[in-house]
Amino acid sequence: MSSTSLVVRDSATMLRRNLLHVRRYPSMTLNLLLTPIMLLLLFVYIFGGVMSAGIGGDGAGRATYIAYIVPGLLMMTIGSTVIGAAMSVSIDMTQGLIARFRTMAIYRGSLLVGHVLGSVLQSLASVVLVGAVAVAIGFRSHASPLNWLAAFGLVTLFALGLTWIAVGMGMASPNPEAASNMAMPLILLPIISSAFIPANTMPGWFQPIAEYQPFTPAIETMRGLLLGTEIGNNWWIALAWCVGLIVLGYRWSRALFNRDPK
Repeated sequence: MSSTSLVVRDSATMLRRNLLHVRRYPSMTLNLLLTPIMLLLLFVYIFGGVMSAGIGGDGAGRATYIAYIVPGLLMMTIGSTVIGAAMSVSIDMTQGLIARFRTMAIYRGSLLVGHVLGSVLQSLASVVLVGAVAVAIGFRSHASPLNWLAAFGLVTLFALGLTWIAVGMGMASPNPEAASNMAMPLILLPIISSAFIPANTMPGWFQPIAEYQPFTPAIETMRGLLLGTEIGNNWWIALAWCVGLIVLGYRWSRALFNRDPK
């Protein structure tokens, strides 16, 4: 069997292990998934009528605000879901599984690849579920099939980048609780992005922080693809963030994985 076949086989085995773990213990995924759904319902039904006035929605009211926040909530769903990857990796570390896998005759990175692929699949499933809830409460998109394909690609790349960062956080944490706390910015960053209100309505000193963090360009690109709004240079900034997060997270995770245990 070639080395490539061994890599694929070992990675597929670890992916199956992670998916079985999710199926047997779904409570973590459900808890993380409830956050964006609750925020969607809260901002639509409680704050939507008021906040829509700030984005030119005086005439359309809640429907305008649903269209505005759904792309942001879809990206926020990814940030919420990948926290589970950080906790799962930390659990494997604290229980000695990673140390055991280091000594086995398998592709060394297969455990990390399994966590990453499993988390990306969970993120995509979570985005579909949140999107279904959004459609049920009134979200509508007239995007072309090509725009939907581009949106799916953006979601996948963004999930891949955040997951590699989350895996690094899990390996750098001494326990699952610390991993959860370290990964908390992945939920908080969307709140200070353009997910809920336009960045240009924020205080002047804060606008650069909101505009150039990873979530805002990704959210604005998603809005442009789904709603036909102006994308501008957000698409290449979003892609740059995705590639940068993937490279940084991968190198960080591999360095921690290959580090000699103390």
